[in-house]
Amino acid sequence: YGTLFDVYSVSRLLDELFAGQGARLAALWRDKQIEDTRLCSMSRRYRPFSELTRNALRHACQRCGLVLTAAAERRLLDEYLQLAPFEENLGVLRELKARGVRTGVLSNGDPPMLEAVIAHAGFDGWLDPVLSAHSVQRFKTDEAVYALGPQVLDLPARDILFVSSNCWDAIGATWYGYTTLWINRSQLPLETLDTEPTRTGSSLRDVLGFFPPATPRPPS
Repeated sequence: YGTLFDVYSVSRLLDELFAGQGARLAALWRDKQIEDTRLCSMSRRYRPFSELTRNALRHACQRCGLVLTAAAERRLLDEYLQLAPFEENLGVLRELKARGVRTGVLSNGDPPMLEAVIAHAGFDGWLDPVLSAHSVQRFKTDEAVYALGPQVLDLPARDILFVSSNCWDAIGATWYGYTTLWINRSQLPLETLDTEPTRTGSSLRDVLGFFPPATPRPPS
């Protein structure tokens, strides 16, 4: 999600519903969502990402002592299906296609969530395959999720560029064997796990550095 879409763009609606609480609620919501994917994955008690997203929202509101009505919950969950894409992403996807690079998604999100957010952003013609952790009933950083890329693309992991805005995800993919790019939009410190992504950048444009433009053919 956070690579293509701004998961904190929900803070605008959160602020509308809970004045002055948008940024805090968005951060708590996201942190709890990711925390619960890890708990479910490690404990082998899978729950769909949509369910964890809803429960994390409820938890965030409870933490802040806020009353979340059914109507507000529905609006916020609908908003999650319409997350704002980062402004450079469509142009990068177009350029990658022009360079003959296949682009896809490997996400914790369940298929209906991914389909909705990708279509809303206008990315559905540029991403194939769209792979969901739901198919293996695990979440990242479980190897079963990372294995979906090589299985579907029929390539070794080292020949696939795995791009993530989450350092922990980029590290997990590096451990698995992918070539990796961490998009560090917020200038955060590297995880202290004695492993680094192959490269670090600040936007999706840094993907283009892995795939130089094709050399024009001389006129015949």
